[in-house]
Amino acid sequence: MSAAAPPQGATGTATPTPIARWPQARAIARRAAARVPRPVLELDLDEALGHTLAGPLAALIDLPAFDTSAMDGWAVAGPGPWRLAGRVLAGRTPLPLADGWATEIATGAQLPPGATAVLRREQGRVDQPTRAAGTLHPIGVGLLAPGQDVRARAQECRHGEELLPAGTPVTAAVLGLAAACGYDRLTVRRPPTVELLVLGDEVVRAGLPGPGLVRDALGPLLQPWLRSSGAQLLGWRAVRDDFALLRDAVRYSPAEVVVTTGGTAAGPVDFLHTALADSGARLLVDGVAVRPGHPMLLAELPPSGTETGVRHLVGLPGNPLAAVAGTVTLALPLLHASSGREAGAGRFVRTARALSGHPTDTRLLPVRLTEDGPVPLAFDGPAMLRGLALADALAVVPPGGAAAGERVELLATPG
Repeated sequence: MSAAAPPQGATGTATPTPIARWPQARAIARRAAARVPRPVLELDLDEALGHTLAGPLAALIDLPAFDTSAMDGWAVAGPGPWRLAGRVLAGRTPLPLADGWATEIATGAQLPPGATAVLRREQGRVDQPTRAAGTLHPIGVGLLAPGQDVRARAQECRHGEELLPAGTPVTAAVLGLAAACGYDRLTVRRPPTVELLVLGDEVVRAGLPGPGLVRDALGPLLQPWLRSSGAQLLGWRAVRDDFALLRDAVRYSPAEVVVTTGGTAAGPVDFLHTALADSGARLLVDGVAVRPGHPMLLAELPPSGTETGVRHLVGLPGNPLAAVAGTVTLALPLLHASSGREAGAGRFVRTARALSGHPTDTRLLPVRLTEDGPVPLAFDGPAMLRGLALADALAVVPPGGAAAGERVELLATPG
C-alpha cells in the first residue's frame, strides 16, 4: 500500500526559521516550556518519586532531633574509669548519667543527659566481679574529647532550614531526606504528559527484523529516559509512512508534548513538516547546527480536542545517536522546564587530548571519562548506539574542535 500524499502546495511551514545554533536551540526549548504554567500537586511520599519539588524543602524538625550515639559502645560521663549502670537502646528515653558513670549504648540511641562522650566497644574493657556491678576501663585511648562519637542535635539541619530548592527532582535520596525530616507528603509540579510516536514502515517492535526492516531501538531507549526527565509517559505507538495517519496522530494526540522519531528531513516519505503545517503548528526550531542530529525540530501545536493549553512537538531524527542528540538538545530542556526543574550549572572538564569537531557545527561525542580527561569512543556514527552504551557522558565539542587542555561541557547519557 502506497503512502498517502500530502496536500498539494503544502510547504511544511508558513514561517521558515533559520538553523539554530546549539546553545540557542536549548534556550528556545526552555523558553517555550516556561509559557505553560504547571499545576501543583500534593502527593504521599510513595507517589512522589520522579516528580519535581514545587517549593523549597525545609526541615520540619532538627536532624538529629536529639544527641545520639554514633557508635556501639558506652555513653560515659567525665574521665574514666567508669562505673557501669544499665544500657540504652534506640527508641528508649535514657535516665541521666552522673559523673564517673557509664551506660552501654547502641548506635542511634539517645545520649543520656550528663553524658560527655561515647567510648567505642573495641576501646573498652569491663571488669565485672558480680552481675550487679562492674567497671569500664578505656583501652589504648587517652582522655575522650567532649562530644567524641556523638551526633549532636541539629548536626545535619535545624528546624525551618531550607534543605533543597524548588525545582529539585524527587529522587529516592530526596524521599529519604524528606521522611527523616518529618514529611509524609510533598508538594510537587504535575509532570507534562508525553506521547512517543515512532515513524516509519521499516520499523518492527519485536523479533529479528526481516529484509529491509530494522528493530525499533528508540522506543526502549527513550521511554525510560523521558520518564526520568520529568515526563508522564502516556505510551508510544508506531505510525506508518502515511501523511494522513501522521497528521491525525499529531493533531489528536492527548499529550502536552509529542515526541516523534524520524521524518524530520526531506526524503520522499518525510511528512512531518507538512503534517505540522496542515495542523496549524508553528515551528520554533527547524534544524540545529549540531552533529549528529541536525535535522531536528521543535513546534508549538494548537490545542487538541477540548484542550485549551499550549502543546509542543519535538521531532527527533530517526537515526539512533542522532535522536539522542535531539533529545538532549530539545526534548530534555523542554521537559525539565515544563516540570519546573532548574537548568543548573553545566559540568565541565579539561580535555586530555584534542577532540575533533565539525568545521561549523557543535558536535556531541560519546566519551569515556579517565583521570586525564574525556576519551572519545569508537562507533559514534549517527546510526550507532554501541559507543553510547559504553560512554560515561556526551562531550559538547565546539565548532572546529577542542584543543588539549580546553574545557568542554559534559552531558549525562541515558541512565
